[in-house]
Amino acid sequence: MVSAAATLVETEDAGSVVLTAAGEWLVATAVETDRRLRTLELPKNRRVTIDLSGVDRIDTAGAWLLLRTEHNLSDRGNAVELRNLRPIFVPLFDQVRAGGQLAPCTHPRPAHYSLKGYVGRIGKITIGLFWRTYSILGFVGLVSSSTLRLALRPGRLRLTPLIAQMEQTGVDALPIVGMLAFLIGVVIAYQGADQLRRFGAEIYTVDLLAVGILRELGVLMTAIIIAGRSGSAFTAQIGTMRVNEEIDALRTLGLDPVEVLVIPRLLGLLLTLPMLTLYANIMGLLGGCLMAWGVLGITIPQFVRELQYAIGGRPTLWIGVIKAPVFAVIIAMIGCYEGFQVSRSAESVGRLTTLSVVEAIFLVIVTDAVFSVIFSMLRI
Repeated sequence: MVSAAATLVETEDAGSVVLTAAGEWLVATAVETDRRLRTLELPKNRRVTIDLSGVDRIDTAGAWLLLRTEHNLSDRGNAVELRNLRPIFVPLFDQVRAGGQLAPCTHPRPAHYSLKGYVGRIGKITIGLFWRTYSILGFVGLVSSSTLRLALRPGRLRLTPLIAQMEQTGVDALPIVGMLAFLIGVVIAYQGADQLRRFGAEIYTVDLLAVGILRELGVLMTAIIIAGRSGSAFTAQIGTMRVNEEIDALRTLGLDPVEVLVIPRLLGLLLTLPMLTLYANIMGLLGGCLMAWGVLGITIPQFVRELQYAIGGRPTLWIGVIKAPVFAVIIAMIGCYEGFQVSRSAESVGRLTTLSVVEAIFLVIVTDAVFSVIFSMLRI
């Protein structure tokens, strides 16, 4: 015999309300049963009897719905009684009554939505930024002391990891750096020519290219590309080693993780980023030269002569190159620092890899702005 679905019939009996439950009170029909229970409209301060004699099967969801109905009616002032509960169901009801949340769940207003919570959140973020700055500076000091010890004992420098890092951060980055620098040169030449043509000064597109690429965009674009490419790789590699406890193994073997992992990456990027910057400058000027030739009719000899005039006697080229080692230190330090901050989970590797790219790019742009202000004050 198939049992009926869960039902709850309301009747009157000697001045009290009787709710007769019958059928199967199971989780499969809990949604529909809950909807019907919420539509009950019983008079307040009346005696209510819930008759469970007709219940054939019941699980935790069904028991919770009945006990929640009992709780809600009691809060309204009704005297509630559960009657004719089968002995085999008593332990289930006792367990649900002891551990179930029968009162309606409340959703308090989040603290940060209030003025006090907002101010507290700002203070927490500010303190976190100060602590992070202090931690990064401490890491920079640790790397500096390890580098000084290595300079006093250069025989400890491992050339194989250094050359491998130079290959990964420099040689392998040539295609993407060259392509993007070439396209940047094309864009600047095209947009500059479009504006300068109005004044009949198309030849000054070469000056715009020289100043824009050699002084700012060449090194800045290269640093941003390397931050996204190599800085993230530093964090992911060192972070994965922390997850696999390889860094603890290095310490167990008596090796300094900073000397083994950080310094080769730092020196490798320090040596390759200036060369990548020069390469990006050449590719950017090449792209601008081809665009000026194709659109403006400026021949290559004319382009070269105007380029010599634009940068002759000025440190335009070296201003960009001087920035490269500073940007290299920032990218390497941030990438390695975030790698050492990885916890024992794969999730933190991805999160801190993303954070290292954002921090490195932000600090590179801020440092470039500081350089611009200093050079402007020095009239360079």
